[in-house]
Order: sequence, then C-alpha cells, then structure tokens
Amino acid sequence: MKVRKIPKNKVSGGRVRGLTGVGPQSMRRVSVIECAGAIVWRLKDNVLEVLLIHRPRYDDWSGPTGKVDPGEPLAAAAVRGGQAETVKAVHLGIALPGLQYVTLEGELKRVHYWAAQVAGPKDAAVSARAPVSPVNPKEVDQTKWLPLAQATKKLTRAADRSPLGALAAAHERGELDTQPVMVVRHGKALARSQWHGQTGLRPLTPLGTAQAHALVPVLSSYGISHVVTSQWERCAATMAPYEDHTRIKSLPMDVLTEASHERNPALVVQAVTQLMENDQAAALCTHRPVLATLFGALSQWASPALAKAIPRKDPYLAPGTALVAHVARAPGRAPRIVGIEIVHPVIF
Repeated sequence: MKVRKIPKNKVSGGRVRGLTGVGPQSMRRVSVIECAGAIVWRLKDNVLEVLLIHRPRYDDWSGPTGKVDPGEPLAAAAVRGGQAETVKAVHLGIALPGLQYVTLEGELKRVHYWAAQVAGPKDAAVSARAPVSPVNPKEVDQTKWLPLAQATKKLTRAADRSPLGALAAAHERGELDTQPVMVVRHGKALARSQWHGQTGLRPLTPLGTAQAHALVPVLSSYGISHVVTSQWERCAATMAPYEDHTRIKSLPMDVLTEASHERNPALVVQAVTQLMENDQAAALCTHRPVLATLFGALSQWASPALAKAIPRKDPYLAPGTALVAHVARAPGRAPRIVGIEIVHPVIF
C-alpha cells in the first residue's frame, strides 16, 4: 500500500516518501534537480519484466526518467520521460519510493517514481496529440526489457534498486496491476454571494478555468478514459479542457449535484460503486458538500490503514485538486484500493 501527496506548487518544494541518500544538512548546501521517472513493466509469459535504458554520457543503466520542467506536474514529467525514452505512450500506476543523491557536479538530484505500463491502442486518445519524438542516441543508445531479477543486477546505481524492490513486492501482493479512480473537486467558482442566477449555472472564475486546464496533463498521465461529472456548470467546465484534449465525452450525472446529494446521498454511493466495479481508468468531478459521502464510500474499499489517507475533514480537497485511488481488480476478488495520491495541479 502506498500513499503519496504531490507537492502543491513548484516542484522544488516537494517531498516524497522513501527518499534516500543525503541528509537535511547536505540538502541546504546544494541546488536541487527535480526529476520524475516511470518504472515501465510488463508480464511476458507470466514473468515480470521492466524496461531499462543505457545512457552513453554516463555509461549507466537505469529506468526512464526526465527532468521536471518549471510548472510541470511531477506525474506529467514521469510520463514524458517514459515516452521520450521508450517512444511509446505510458500511463502511471501506483507511486513507488523515490530517491535522491548528489551528482558529480555537486547538485542534489531528487527522483520521484511511479510504476507504469505502455498504453494500449484503446488509450490512444488519452495520450498527447503530438507524436513522441525519436530517441536521441546521444542520450539513450540502448533499451532492454529484462526479468526483474536481471534488471536489478543490471542497474548501475544500487540506490535505483529500491523502486524495483517495491515494484516486485506490489506484484507479489497483487497490487501492481491497477486502474485509477480519480475524484476531482471542481475549480474555483464565482462566490455564491456574487451570483444571482440559477445555482447550477454558477461559473468558474478565471482562476478556476486555469485550474481546469492544469488538470489536463494530470488526468492524461494516469490514462483517464472515462469521465463522469456533476451536470452543474462549474463541474462540467472543470472537465471541459480534458474533453477537448482527448475528445472523450464526459457523462453528466444529476446524482453528483449538490441538490441531488442533499435529497438522496445514497445515489452518490451507487455512483462510486459503479466506478469501482468497472475496469476503467475513471475520473469523477463533483462539489465540496458531496465529498464527505463520496470519500466515506471510497474508504470502504480500502484497508483501515490506507483509508486514513482519504481526507475526512471539510473542505476535503481544495478547488481544482484531485485524489487518485489506485484500484486493484483480480478475478474472484472484490476490487480494493491499494494506493492513494493527492494531486495539486501547478498554477503559475
């Protein structure tokens, strides 16, 4: 089970569980390079394999990583690094332990890792519209799929073995092959006191619109292919940029509005149950008053320890923020949440 809270604003202020390497005193004396990586895995003949790359500049073997650009979400950087070095779109799964170390140039390099899989043909709409650039042979001259044990030995840096070990452990527990169920609180809306029309038509503010656009790379990073939303304007507008990006049409639902929730909160529980039981990478957008019921329902699908990571206090999520629940579904077993992330899209 894994819990990760993604940094709110600029990535240089972030922290990741499981970082290893240098201590706090050293961190204050060096500049920080934030990176994100994807441990891309597959099952071949029931054998767990991972993808490694060779970088001629350093003559080392590692997993695909990329430097985080200013204002770029960590998850998007991990996907970009994986795509740039595999020439195939990847989608993120559970978070893995990160690591940090001091480079030969004396800078602190901090790497945030996720498990990832190559996106299938049906997920093409979720990937970026622009084609992935060819691999630069000066940066990556070899790639290899290796069984996990061989890959662990092949890694140049011993510290890189930590995320692979976590990957193997998740596989043994049946918690590696997951689909996300994402809960999004709509972006910042015009204050109730400033709006005199129908409550369902209250719009987003300019900040809320910016938050909606900032969600696009985050939703895409997790391969969201199914979107349900409250039919009220502020939720529909929050998901509209992702619809435009992917051409995935969202499903508006009256049961996710504040008014319907007040009348019959059990309908929200039914909506959550449907998402949990359907094998889809799904996102649900709703309102703050609905989140208490919704998160209470989600908690029933998680272990007691992991359920504690699901917000329990009002306002639950900030406007434009998302909770990612990683759901494992195995034949003959009920779906279960095996990882939680809170994601704050970056707004300049």
